[in-house]
Amino acid sequence: MTVLGKTIHISIDLILVSTCLAGLRRNTGLTPKLQTIENMTIRDYMSRYLNMGESIYDYSVATCGSSPYFGRK
Repeated sequence: MTVLGKTIHISIDLILVSTCLAGLRRNTGLTPKLQTIENMTIRDYMSRYLNMGESIYDYSVATCGSSPYFGRK
């Protein structure tokens, strides 16, 4: 596997984890405590990472909600 392939694979995995964390937050209210991260740069990037998951989660819900293949209970 090439370096590019590994990079893409890891990127997709990170996006999926971020999206799962967004779903967890939406359904249970549980969220990582970013205040415990002392380094402000890392805390900022983690916040951006979690916000990306929120955006992807919102887009996925909107797409599935407008699809004829999904219905609400």
